[in-house]
This record gives sequence, structure tokens and C-alpha cells, in this order.
Amino acid sequence: MLVRLIVGLGNPGPKYAGTRHNAGFWFVERVAERLGVDLRAERKFHGAIGRYRDAGLDLHLLCPDTYMNHSGRAVAALARFHRIPPEAILVAHDEIDLPAGVVRLKRGGGHGGHNGLRDIIPALGSRDFARLRIGVGHPGSSDQVIAYVLHAPGRSELTAIDSAIDAAAAQAPALAAGDWDRAQQQLHTRE
Repeated sequence: MLVRLIVGLGNPGPKYAGTRHNAGFWFVERVAERLGVDLRAERKFHGAIGRYRDAGLDLHLLCPDTYMNHSGRAVAALARFHRIPPEAILVAHDEIDLPAGVVRLKRGGGHGGHNGLRDIIPALGSRDFARLRIGVGHPGSSDQVIAYVLHAPGRSELTAIDSAIDAAAAQAPALAAGDWDRAQQQLHTRE
């Protein structure tokens, strides 16, 4: 299936801009930059949106401004308005269970403890959307996770994350064209 909507998860505002939790925002911003798309605030969709149309592709981009725990409101509003089924949505998010610099594509599944995904599932009424899991590493102890994701990565981690995001953003046209297997092969074998 074609990807018609790419959502980047994060928290709005300068306080969170450089934190690990905003890796999804970083990805969508990189895709927008590569495709020459401006992201503009749109109140009715609760976030910054952009749209890319070229050579038969029609791809929406979204960075919700609702904070992570309420991401579903923005995703559902845009998906309903443009009649985009869950199977045509890719949600990019930070993933503590992957090392910094590793990215993985996944179709469907649960929330895995991620509050953004936890909110999107009931808002869409489905778990069938795809995920781009952007590795940010793990703090080593579960009681440190919240503080860890709400802080900026170190220089070497940031370099690794940035490289992974760049590689993933290069695959956005393939995903929008429905070439999931090629995009997955490129990303899963890049290490």
C-alpha cells in the first residue's frame, strides 16, 4: 500500500526541540526539506502540515502540536479529512529499544509503551498503521526513561541519529510510491 501520510511524533516548543523524544519531528522536517515542502501550522489539524504532489505521488506530512500524549487528535483529524486509511499512515517516533542510529520500519502492532502510539491507536480505531522506529538508545534503567527521552542526545548519539534520519528520509518517495520492500531493505541493511 502507498504511504499517503507521514506523521512525526514529538513535543512542540523550544524546550523540547533538541530532545530525543522529538526524533519523529526531526524525520518529518528532513523529509519536507528533501521534497521542498513547507510545513505550516494549521489549527484544524492541530499541527504543522505539508503536502507533496509529483509524478502521481500525493503525500501529506504532519508534526502534531498537541504534545506526545495527545498525538491521536491531530493524526485522526488529518486522516479523516483526507480519507486516508490507517494502512496508508506511517508514524515516525523515537525508539528506546533500538541503539542510536538504527531505524526500523514496521507494519502494525501495539504501542510498546510509547505514549504517542498509545494515543493514536484508539483515535484511529486501528493498530494497522506503519511505524518508522528511530533508535535513540536506552538509559539502562526503566525508571530513567522519561528523563532520558526528554533530554538532548550527546554529540556522537546525535550524529548517529541524524545519519539514520537522513537515510530514512531518502526512502520517503519509495514509501509514498508503495515500494515498502525496497525501503525496508535499504534501511535494515545500512548498518
